[in-house]
Amino acid sequence: MTSLLELRHLRTLAALDETGSVSRAAKRVHLTQSALSHQIKALQNHYGLPILRRQGQSIELTEAGQHLVTLARKVLEEIQATERNLAKMSEHASGSLRIVLECHTCFDWLMPLMDAFRQNWPEVELDLVSGFHSDPLQLLEEGGADVVIGSEQTERRSIVHHPLFRFEILAVLAPEHPLRAKKILHARDFAGETLITYPVPEERIDLIRNVLKPAGVQPERRTAELTVAILQLVASRRGIAALPSWGLKNYVEHDYVIARRIGPQGLWSDLYVSTLAETATRPYLRDFLVTARNTCFATLDGIIPLKSAEQ
Repeated sequence: MTSLLELRHLRTLAALDETGSVSRAAKRVHLTQSALSHQIKALQNHYGLPILRRQGQSIELTEAGQHLVTLARKVLEEIQATERNLAKMSEHASGSLRIVLECHTCFDWLMPLMDAFRQNWPEVELDLVSGFHSDPLQLLEEGGADVVIGSEQTERRSIVHHPLFRFEILAVLAPEHPLRAKKILHARDFAGETLITYPVPEERIDLIRNVLKPAGVQPERRTAELTVAILQLVASRRGIAALPSWGLKNYVEHDYVIARRIGPQGLWSDLYVSTLAETATRPYLRDFLVTARNTCFATLDGIIPLKSAEQ
């Protein structure tokens, strides 16, 4: 049998497996839903077998689809490994990645990613820059960091912002909170509440900047440095918080806290990896970005692809 499979098919199959949705997979590989559906139909016609089953807005891969996904992952991993080995032959195969986290809920998925990166790039010094920084991009420009992971996308000639993904920010409440019966919270619902946040300036907090300030709502504010500390304060009814949806799943499933959408369309934010323009093309940094995107889309729920300048 002549093979129909191309790299584009393998990337589509991996995206379908990661997202569980034709629409989200199409965004992941930067295709229209129609173009992606055409790829699936072509594969099904070629092999004479269904590859997926639709279940409402979601999809489930068939046994044949699972076989193809297993192949896709092996081939794509081999390609990345080969490209990594070739990249190590370049003159910029070593350096440093000192990472500043503006998005502190990113810590959970960043640690496994850093472990994998250290194994693949032992030549690169990898470390976290500790503490909270009022202007992480300035720290980048001053040479105090090599990478900033955060939502800020201020245009600066010396800096390049590499898109990771879009995510929804949800209000987090104690299970017995008076607002628990509401499906959606509005700015007025935060009036009279204590808002628990990380100790960063107000202008870097999406809820305050995009929802509360325009509505003239100024709740009392309390800060905590760790996500788990914020959730503990919320659970003990010391206040309410607003955190990324992908960092809340386990806490909500165990009824430790409850989560509610903010506004009818939700409150959304985009996450970027920011670097100096002069280091943006270094091979180990490009590999870090590919690994970060792959890790996030394979492990985090509810995130949406952002178009990358490199794709």
